[in-house]
Amino acid sequence: MSRDYYDILGVSKDASEGDIKRSYRKMAMKYHPDRNPGDSEAETKFKESAEAYSVLSDPRKRQQYDQFGQAGVEGQQSYGGFGGISMDDIFNQFGHIFGGGISRESHTKRGRDLRVSIQLDLEEIATGVNKTIKVRRMETCSECKGTGAKSGTMPSRCSTCNGNGQVKQMSRSFLGQFVNVTQCPNCSGSGEIIDNPCRICSGDGRVRKKVEIKVKIPVGVATGNYMTLRGEGNKGARGAAPGDMVVFFEENEHPYFNRIDSDVMTELEVSFAKAALGDSAEVPTLSGKAKLTIPAGIQSGQILRMRGKGLPQVRGSRKGDQLVKIQVATPVSLSKDEKNLFKELASLNGKSKVKVRKVIRR
Repeated sequence: MSRDYYDILGVSKDASEGDIKRSYRKMAMKYHPDRNPGDSEAETKFKESAEAYSVLSDPRKRQQYDQFGQAGVEGQQSYGGFGGISMDDIFNQFGHIFGGGISRESHTKRGRDLRVSIQLDLEEIATGVNKTIKVRRMETCSECKGTGAKSGTMPSRCSTCNGNGQVKQMSRSFLGQFVNVTQCPNCSGSGEIIDNPCRICSGDGRVRKKVEIKVKIPVGVATGNYMTLRGEGNKGARGAAPGDMVVFFEENEHPYFNRIDSDVMTELEVSFAKAALGDSAEVPTLSGKAKLTIPAGIQSGQILRMRGKGLPQVRGSRKGDQLVKIQVATPVSLSKDEKNLFKELASLNGKSKVKVRKVIRR
């Protein structure tokens, strides 16, 4: 969707959870199909507001949307765009928003979400990388094909809900007539009764297995960032929707660099001679090695900046810089000839005086 979710709901980017909920409720009531029969434009706006609310009402999805934009939530929505969304999808997920008029529950229980962590080197963060992770999760039982019934048998239809998994009650409000849908108490929402459970999964329709999942890591992520893989969590029992997988990122400690947002910093030790006369040095970067010019007279503690040698930003085309802190090395021990050379250098500079400087308080 090209429009901004905040614009769709008419709220600011710092809107509270309550503001977002109130705005969505107002739009949902305004464009509700029962109040706009046959109006395709109203139906589109009704679906738009539902998609926006599905992201902004979820703190995890909202953070990803704020950080990554549309790319952060692509493939994670229940709808996948306006074309495939149905009114039942909206009512099932957001029925509580409409108050007492609409209340619907899914007749199947989705699988549980999984949480995993991925260790990343700074070089991988700089370029983006594809990772394969191994997890143990609930998978559809191959013996019963997820039905939960013993091989050669089939579950029987629940007589209470006639296999729907839900029971309905009609109600009326100022918006019109609505259907109140609740989970069937006899089959717990499955719509089926298993008389002969599968010997492998004991009627659950799932078994725990080890699987491999490929993850495409975006550039510029940092420790604490995460992404959600829609449908990669545990499979739901007996055909229910699968859960999601939440992938958290953790940076490995680097032997040369410390990260400062999108910049990286390293230290370079130079001799007195190079510091005084100036020189060039080959220093490591995240993409190999690069030449660094050391100006004459540089002082210990000064920082040189290598433009564009840092990390890319998650949202934006700009790259950070590499900061090189210069440390002038003082010789620990000198040979006789080296001592004579330093004495000669000191005499050429004249009588040196110790300078006392005022401490600058920050």
